[in-house]
Amino acid sequence: MWGCRGLSCAARVLLGVTRAAGGWTSGRRPLQPGLRTVNVIFRNLDTAADCSLSYKELKGLLKFQTTLIDVREKWEIGEFGKIPGSINIPLGEVVEALQMNPKDFKERYNQDMPAKSDHLVFSCMAGVRSKKALDIAMSLGFSRVQHYAGGLEEWAKYEPPEKKQ
Repeated sequence: MWGCRGLSCAARVLLGVTRAAGGWTSGRRPLQPGLRTVNVIFRNLDTAADCSLSYKELKGLLKFQTTLIDVREKWEIGEFGKIPGSINIPLGEVVEALQMNPKDFKERYNQDMPAKSDHLVFSCMAGVRSKKALDIAMSLGFSRVQHYAGGLEEWAKYEPPEKKQ
């Protein structure tokens, strides 16, 4: 069976490819070999397995329906600020948060609960904790997940973090 083994996370996110019973799908129908467009896209994408984003890639994604989750501790957000538009779910709460019922999630984080098919991007200070959060989300069945490897350290080189007044 032709599959998506070896595809970068970015390729799966871009195409909306998910793992389902019976193989990889694009959400509408099973992927089949010989799809010229798919082959061209895959050839041009980086095959890095860690699903990391650069500053420029993150800025582009934030213009679309993307949920950015900052997994740093609350005190870090207060001291250093955050990437505008991100929601804070400390790494120690990620497993619980991503399994909450939507009402409890909304109550606790003041945001709608992301669906397993929503595009999630995790960030932290320098990319270590966000990578762990990405692995957790993937293990829980979230299919469109990435992390911002540069974290707030890199973000602050390009623009100021959002700080509470």
